[in-house]
Amino acid sequence: MIGTGSRGWLSSIVGLLGAVAAVFALWQLEAGRAGLVFEDRVIGATPVRLIRTAAPPGPAPAVVVAHGFAGAKELMEPFAVSLARAGYVTLSFDFEGHGSHPEALPSRILGPGGAATRLIDQLGAMVEAARELPGTTGEVALLGHSMATDLIAKAVRDGLDVEATVAVSLFSPDVTATSPRNMLIIVGGYEQRLTEEALRVTTLTAGETAVEDVTYGSFDEGTARRAVFADGVEHVGVLFDPEGLRAAPAWLDRVFGRAGAEAAVPDARGPSIALLFVGLMALGWGLARFLPARAVPGAPVEGAGARPLVLLVLAALPMLLAPALAVLSPSGYMPLILGDYLAVHFLCYGLLTAAGLAAAARRGAITLPAAIWPGGRRVSAGLISGLFIIATFALTLDRYAFAFLPGPDRLLLIPILAAALLPWFLADEWLTRGVPAGREGRGRRLWAYALTKLCFVLSLGIAVALDTERLFFLLIVAPVILLFFAIYGFVSQRLVAVTGSPVPPALALSLALAWSIAASFPRLAG
Repeated sequence: MIGTGSRGWLSSIVGLLGAVAAVFALWQLEAGRAGLVFEDRVIGATPVRLIRTAAPPGPAPAVVVAHGFAGAKELMEPFAVSLARAGYVTLSFDFEGHGSHPEALPSRILGPGGAATRLIDQLGAMVEAARELPGTTGEVALLGHSMATDLIAKAVRDGLDVEATVAVSLFSPDVTATSPRNMLIIVGGYEQRLTEEALRVTTLTAGETAVEDVTYGSFDEGTARRAVFADGVEHVGVLFDPEGLRAAPAWLDRVFGRAGAEAAVPDARGPSIALLFVGLMALGWGLARFLPARAVPGAPVEGAGARPLVLLVLAALPMLLAPALAVLSPSGYMPLILGDYLAVHFLCYGLLTAAGLAAAARRGAITLPAAIWPGGRRVSAGLISGLFIIATFALTLDRYAFAFLPGPDRLLLIPILAAALLPWFLADEWLTRGVPAGREGRGRRLWAYALTKLCFVLSLGIAVALDTERLFFLLIVAPVILLFFAIYGFVSQRLVAVTGSPVPPALALSLALAWSIAASFPRLAG
């Protein structure tokens, strides 16, 4: 076992500090709910969450909060809570195929009965339900993110009547100079194309070249429009940015003639969630000392030991070839939007990387293990680590950030996804570990780990270019995958340091990512 002596007490201190940080973060997140009433219910078949202040001064307008692609009501909670603190009654919900909604989306997107029509109808049903909520004035505003902004614009075009709209990361061809009514547009500063789109649709109302943070049009006539750019954040980070969380209730106060936003504190939970992440990772770092350790203490880390040029070639070839192979694969065999493609992409990339490793080994450029799959000690270390990641992150994030607890139908997909992801994680971990012959070092090679992850994300971009219509939403998913690589790269380094083998992190990370995809990607009808 690793962890005796100085390394043992260091692991204990890091683990203890991580536990303290995680508990403090959880305390902060729970404190953010003080003074509010949360009520989960089902309207029709749709899971909804109502949030309102515990001591309302009187009836208030309702705000229907709609999430984007691969989102859920939990992801929109910072906006819902910020609005509730300002005195509004918020109704957040899960679209069909998303979050905890029991019904899957139709596989056909357009046309009668298609996914788009179903989601627009569902949005209208939520608006009508919000008008009837006790303690409301019967007035309704809409707040939507990304995909939901297009659904809102289409629903309003088709006759849905709401007093105001807050469009976060807006993109829709159905926005006009007067529709939707009284629209605030909030965009992350890093969303360059969407900042341009926000100014374009604001210019439609202004009649002149619009600029950010200026209100155009008339609230009384329903034509008011304003673009707000949240600096330093992207497509997901904009949901946690204090600037946007302040702007939304302030805008609705002007629409409805209220003043609750002046004293309300926005639900800026982003730092607490980040602290929770760091705390859980530090806790796991400390607990890793109890995993089955290297058979020979101090033995070098196993790995290919590829020299930089060889490693670069073995990383670049799959980046170019995997998208060309994966886009030719059939779709529809897995009931997750993009889930089937990602599984094939990972599998092709992993097999190509493994083939490259085998070819390089035959030329004597790298070393390969005598047995690809080692004994049970390392397998158990990987499984234990994967289950720890899933348990700690799923239980905490599901409450404060993402829908991370998959239902029974989604659970069945996890072993299938993990089997498709594992070849890439195994091949990649082996490629990026070890020290070239004749050189000294620990075999950690952080630059190599970063290089191969960047190549993988770039390969997703190539795939989108090859089949934009089918794979467009990979542009949204790719940054999240890159974040996954960055966070769990820390996990990988620790597991390799303890066990001396690339196998435990490969197992742990393939399980964790398979769980994430199964829990969050929209579900399609079979």
